[in-house]
Amino acid sequence: MAFQGSQINTYVNYDINIVLSNKVKGCFIMSEHIYKIIEVVGSSTVSSDDAIRQAVAKSGKSLRNLDWFEVVETRGHIVDAKVAHFQVKIKIGFRLD
Repeated sequence: MAFQGSQINTYVNYDINIVLSNKVKGCFIMSEHIYKIIEVVGSSTVSSDDAIRQAVAKSGKSLRNLDWFEVVETRGHIVDAKVAHFQVKIKIGFRLD
C-alpha cells in the first residue's frame, strides 16, 4: 500500500484514534471472544477458490459465527493428465457463544 503526502497523516491519525479509543486507565481493552478451529477439505472441479468457497458455505450451514479461514494445504486429483478436482484443506475459526 503506497501513501502520498497528507494520506500518511490521515492513515496514522486514524490508527492512533482507534488505539486511543480502546485504552482505559492505561490498559488496552481486548475483545473477550473464544474461538474454536476446525479443519475441513473443500473439493471442486472448477478451481481451488471454488473449493474454498464450497467448504466455507457448507460449514456455515451447521456452524454460526464463522470469522476467518486459513488455507493449510492444496492438492488435486489428476485423470488422463488433466486436473479433475481441486482439493483445499482449510482451518475455519468461529466464535463460541
